[in-house]
Amino acid sequence: MKTGQIHVSTENIFPIIKKFLYSDHEIFLRELVSNAVDASQKLKVLASTGEYKGELGELKVEVLLDKEAKTLTIRDNGIGMTAEEIDKYINQIAFSGAEEFVKQYEGKEGAESIIGHFGLGFYSAFMVAEKVQIRTLSRHEGAQAVQWESNGSPEFTLTEIEKDTRGTDIVLFINEESAEFLEKSRIQGILDKYCKFLPIPVFFGTKVEYIDSPEGEKDEDGKVKRVSVDVPNQVNNPKPAWTIAPVDLKDEDYTAFYRELYPMSFEDPLFHIHLNVDYPFNLTGILYFPKIKENVEVQRNKINLYSNQVFITDSVAEIVPEFLTLLHGVIDSPDIPLNVSRSYLQSDGNVKKISAHITKKVADKLAEMFKKDRADFEAKWDDLKIFVEYGMLSDDKFAEKAKTFALIKNTDGKYYTIEELEEQIAPLQTNKDGKVVVLYTHSLEEHFSFVKQAKDRGYQVAVIDGPLASHWISKMEQTVENLSFARVDADTLDHLIQKEGELPSKLTEEQQSELKPLFESAVDNQKFKVEFKSMSESDAPIIVTQPEFIRRMMEQQKYGGGGFFGAFPETYNLVVNANHQKVEALLKMSDDSEKSTKVKQLTDLALLAQGMLKGEELNKFIERSISFV
Repeated sequence: MKTGQIHVSTENIFPIIKKFLYSDHEIFLRELVSNAVDASQKLKVLASTGEYKGELGELKVEVLLDKEAKTLTIRDNGIGMTAEEIDKYINQIAFSGAEEFVKQYEGKEGAESIIGHFGLGFYSAFMVAEKVQIRTLSRHEGAQAVQWESNGSPEFTLTEIEKDTRGTDIVLFINEESAEFLEKSRIQGILDKYCKFLPIPVFFGTKVEYIDSPEGEKDEDGKVKRVSVDVPNQVNNPKPAWTIAPVDLKDEDYTAFYRELYPMSFEDPLFHIHLNVDYPFNLTGILYFPKIKENVEVQRNKINLYSNQVFITDSVAEIVPEFLTLLHGVIDSPDIPLNVSRSYLQSDGNVKKISAHITKKVADKLAEMFKKDRADFEAKWDDLKIFVEYGMLSDDKFAEKAKTFALIKNTDGKYYTIEELEEQIAPLQTNKDGKVVVLYTHSLEEHFSFVKQAKDRGYQVAVIDGPLASHWISKMEQTVENLSFARVDADTLDHLIQKEGELPSKLTEEQQSELKPLFESAVDNQKFKVEFKSMSESDAPIIVTQPEFIRRMMEQQKYGGGGFFGAFPETYNLVVNANHQKVEALLKMSDDSEKSTKVKQLTDLALLAQGMLKGEELNKFIERSISFV
């Protein structure tokens, strides 16, 4: 038997490991299972180089829970350790055996997949255990099995033991404060979270499966009976889809993997992107485009970050641009820099390169889909729109590429790229300043009369809706030369698209001044500003508009942004058609009461058309209308 002291450079390293190195104590199981997987991977590498000539057998990792004995054991049948190796790799904290192994066997198949790089993972066991044993037998022929034991102080004991099978058992004697880790459901949950896709089979307990009766017993209907049997419970899929070459996968394989990642999701993704890069950095993964709902926030944090198939985090804001956090899926890269406990990302040049590459791949995929099958792309557009708009707003490089496939739908259901729409509407919808004006609505039903009026003039009206609409419109106006947007209810048509030479007004300024107080008395002056405009005789006598600038600023404030413009009151224009006969007729009426009633009726009609007449005012309007019949 040997006793000694663990070589540490900091006297209080154990309290630091226990309390500060890992923010979440459950990480210990990820570290220990990852180490066990490493031990198996190392043996495979040695076998492939001919350095290990024995039988590999069925390499696996087992997690064994004994609630009565208050122990949790992580067992592997991998490379094992000699007493000298324990002294080298365990008794010298932060001397990483994995790091040394990878350097020694660099370029050999499988060496790059060794998980550990810091040599601290094993010591995470002391966060939850009052005592830890290592029982191990090296792969070397004739090796002596040994047991290392420590109670979390710098002291340890090393003794020779009997052990028949190659590999290592890490036995944790769980302390009282960590009794939760003696619950089967707790351990299963941690394994499901961190070890779901480790490259070596990982088993924990048993599960019930139903099989045909071995004796061939039959039920009343003559069918072979199904009986329940306990089988080993494998917690992981060692060969997840992202580790397989895209050429070897079918669409149904990608859909099945999506279901594996998100078993509670009821909708299939729109499509996927398979990432597979080996230069200038290593990166694999599969990103899925979900059907994005109006509530963007619900869609976030659905990308899982892995390093060599070990789950790291689902918070990937540093590794992918903000808008790509709406995607779902997996990114796996050993080149992503992690802190010493592998718990979060560290700032690094590689991170920016990876982020830029993923953005480019997404943009290229969308452009390819648009070019390959435009009809299919258009069918998916309503589900893609928020994602693309978000990308165009937050990433200039993506925005530049997206101009070739970002679509705008008109009220007839036809889709155009920005360039196509501009070309289509330019002949009729170019104003006197040479700007092409895109008329749009957020709701065809709500703006039916405005849209009809525009279409009667031969104008096209786009449908631009959603929480990002006003931000996206402003972005387009900033980046596309001589293009502006105006919602159809923002003003009269002749003022939305101003041409050379205005319509003359039938009312003089004096007549307008005479009528203006009547209209002002019919509405709330804090909310409505009355103005007379020269419009076509066939247009409505009065329309209610909201200035584009104010409405857009209010929308941007509502969904984030807009600054002080959020202080703007909700104001509207009550636009009186100076050329309509009903307005002109008011001047000929001598009865002031009748004149006021007519004005109120015309004003309420305009409010009703905008869905703004409600409650008592709506009831009065209905009663007044009945009296006119």
